Amino acid sequence: MQSLSERYEAEVINFDRDKAVERICETMRDIMRSKLRRRGVVVAVSGGIDSSVSAALAVKAFGANKAFFIQLPEVDSAADTQSRGRQLIDLLGVDHTTHNIAATLQAIGCYDARDEAIKKTFPEYAEGWKNKIVIKGGLDGQVNHFMLVVQDPEGALHEKRLDLREYLQIVAATNYKQRIRKSIEYYHADRLNYAVVGTPNRLEYDQGFFVKNGDGSADLKPIAHLYKTQVYALAKHLDLPDSICNATPTTDTYSLPQGQDEFYFALPYQAMDKALWARNIGASASDLAGMLNISEEQAKFVFQDIDNKRKTTHYLHAKPYLIEPIPELNL
Repeated sequence: MQSLSERYEAEVINFDRDKAVERICETMRDIMRSKLRRRGVVVAVSGGIDSSVSAALAVKAFGANKAFFIQLPEVDSAADTQSRGRQLIDLLGVDHTTHNIAATLQAIGCYDARDEAIKKTFPEYAEGWKNKIVIKGGLDGQVNHFMLVVQDPEGALHEKRLDLREYLQIVAATNYKQRIRKSIEYYHADRLNYAVVGTPNRLEYDQGFFVKNGDGSADLKPIAHLYKTQVYALAKHLDLPDSICNATPTTDTYSLPQGQDEFYFALPYQAMDKALWARNIGASASDLAGMLNISEEQAKFVFQDIDNKRKTTHYLHAKPYLIEPIPELNL
């Protein structure tokens, strides 16, 4: 009888990459023909693994002449992500544009609102400081709580627990970034009569790691059924640059480097993929504990965190609620 790790290896790691690419591309073409009826696709390329694989699949499905790529940096964007995005654009030979959204974010108060909330926790915070939010508690069975980490101009790091009010304001302010980016994507989609490609992987889509009407908004999402481990595998299969294939997942949202596991997930993505897959197939906490080399109690906490995120982020997936159905629209 297969162990949980052996089954994961067979079902998730050793998936048929050629078949997966063929199925994704054919389904994308079918969706475009029968449902969206658009001429091509717009993809915002961040230099990360998910947008890069989604972009490469879009080109494979529709051709380089039916794709338009956008880079959307701002003051907190890391230089290496922009460089990787440009590598991808050059490799795939797609028409593209770069639109720095920093001035727009400044004009609508994104940075000021964020800094106002930070100063409630660190009054000394000023120009030249950097920041990020990290999550703690879930793996230990505690209620998840958030810590604010700042770095002063001399390089020293300082950390304090965030009150809910300040946490919500910082997140709300930074969510401007995703929503402004999506507005620009849809401008180009409207201009070209194209569809917008969304780039979440299965872990992000399932656990609500996206901004409503921001990066969560799209016309089709080609990799939402793939675990992040599988997205990395497809990147290599599609011969994407090593800099992309080996890139560590980051939010690229805060001025300090921030891993996705720091901000949202209980574990690094390789372990979270295993935990989510184990939850999806109904494995026990004991089996997950053996698979991840953690205690059974910690495994229970991980499963609990997965379930809690599904409940609390249901709102992000929900369509607008109507008082009465409109049957003529058949939606």
